[in-house]
Parts: sequence; structure tokens; C-alpha cells
Amino acid sequence: MVLNAVGKPLEMAEVDLPKMGPNDVLIKTIACGVCRTDLHIVDGELPSPKLPLILGHQVVGKIEAVGENVRRFQPSDLVGASWLGNTCHCCEYCLEDKENLCDGAVFTGYHKNGGYAEYCAAHEDYIFALPKNYRAEELAPMLCAGLIGYRAYRLTQKPKKIGLYGFGSSAHLLIQLATAHKHDIYVFTRPNDTKTQEFALSLQAKWAGGSDQSPPVLLDAAILFAPDGSLYPKALKDLKKGGIVISAGIHMSDIPSFPYQLLWEERVMTSVANLTRKDGEEFFSLLKTTPIRPKTHTYPLKDANIALQAIRTGALEGSAVLLL
Repeated sequence: MVLNAVGKPLEMAEVDLPKMGPNDVLIKTIACGVCRTDLHIVDGELPSPKLPLILGHQVVGKIEAVGENVRRFQPSDLVGASWLGNTCHCCEYCLEDKENLCDGAVFTGYHKNGGYAEYCAAHEDYIFALPKNYRAEELAPMLCAGLIGYRAYRLTQKPKKIGLYGFGSSAHLLIQLATAHKHDIYVFTRPNDTKTQEFALSLQAKWAGGSDQSPPVLLDAAILFAPDGSLYPKALKDLKKGGIVISAGIHMSDIPSFPYQLLWEERVMTSVANLTRKDGEEFFSLLKTTPIRPKTHTYPLKDANIALQAIRTGALEGSAVLLL
């Protein structure tokens, strides 16, 4: 499924097999998660994507072939490719273990073709060996929704009371990890979205309500998954002194002005940008002892536009995944 122009639907097309470099593997795709970031690319909210483009950065598949320099993997290995597709290894960020901020980073399904296709090529250093006790459609959302949620969770310093603003693919995975580690989770949805609130409560949220409501207690930390800048001042109101608000999205609408009083008393605002390979190694290691079960809605590849629209309207509970 190819994006030929921003703002236009994806189109089914037959294309050549991906070209492989000496350090690349060729992945035969089994499943690929559909991410809100994909929607931001289609809608033109992220600048200058490669066009034509095959979207998809939550790629699960088996290795079909390996480049001449590949040493870590072999054909038939089950692997995942995620958003971070390559880095320069020599800029100040790479040298300080902040490769997620690399100025020369290459992102899968944005700068290079991704997993909305039968085959995908990826550098061996930027893919992950995946556990075999999950189905492919369960593993797919782990490769972005899971990883970004985990990185945001780490930045909270893992306090007792955490608020999740927006309860889609990433939040429904993170709540399972956080509650398993004995954190109290408070969930904010669109006002009057009782269905999603019930879904959050079924996953052991302490409380779930609309974003126009106040939680029953002040929070230690807040993670914003919904790309709505107006949630920032709301989250600051919900925080204790010294609390932190973290934006986990790659795109956010403008943050409205708010009184300094909301930020005072050492409250903090920050964001998560991309992810590192270390995040993936830690997260997939955690899955061995903390099982996470995504709720998925699967679609055939030809229905990628339908899956994107479901994310746009907020009609999904959990994660959308394309099966090939």
C-alpha cells in the first residue's frame, strides 16, 4: 500500500523487492501495526516524507535473506523492525547514548519504506529478536506503541500515581506493565467516552473519566498520548508539586497559554522523541516476566486506509494491525 501524495489515500501497487545493503536483512512481513504516526504522515502533519512511500514501522516478520556482512541474524529468525531505522553513529547525540535525537536518523515508514508490504528491508543493528510466545499481531504494536509508552514510563521515574491522557494503542499496553509493577493508573479519555473508560477499568485503572474531569487524587506524573495541546495545562492542574508531564506523541497541536502558577512549585514539562535500541532491548526483556496482551483489530493489507480512518476517528479499542 503506497502513499503517493500527502493527504491522499494509500494505493495498492506491485513494486520491486526492497534493495538490500550488505548489513541489511530482507523481512517477509507477517504483520504490521498501524500507528497514529502513520496518520500524521498521511495527513501532512510531519514534514517531507519520502514519496512515494510505503508506511509502517511496527513490522513483524521472518528473515528471508541476509546481506553479506550480517552476523546477528539468519534466515527464518522472527524479528521486528521499528521507527528508528538507522543513525549516523558520530554526532554528539549518538556519542552520548542519545541516538533517538540523531540529526541524521533514518526512520522506517517515513524516510525509508516500511511494513505495509509483503517485504521490508532493515539494517541488522536496528531490528529486534522477538519472543515466540506471542502471536505476530500481538507483537506488532509492541514495536512502537509499546516502546514509546515504555520510554515515557521510564521518564516518570515510576512514581505511585500516574495519569494517562488518551487511551489508545500505547496507553492500553503501558497500563498492563505499570499495574503489574504496582503503580496506580488514572485514565483520561474524550469527554463522555464511557466505552473507553470501561475498557481502561477492565485493565485495572484506579479511575477513568473524561479529560474535562479532575482525578480523585493529585498525580505524581502525567503522560499525554492524545495529540491535543490543551491537555498540557489540564495535566498540570492534576499534578502534585514537583510532578512531571510527558508528551509521548511525535505531533501535538499548539499548547495554549496558561498561568505560571500551574507550572510553579517545580512541576516539569517534557517530551519523548523517538526511541533507542536500548529501550527495545529492555522492553522485550521485560515481556519475559511481565506478560502484556494487546487488544488488536486486524485488517488485510488492502484495508490499510480503513484502519487509518479508525484511528483518526478514535473508533478503536487497542491497536490496529495489518495482516499479510
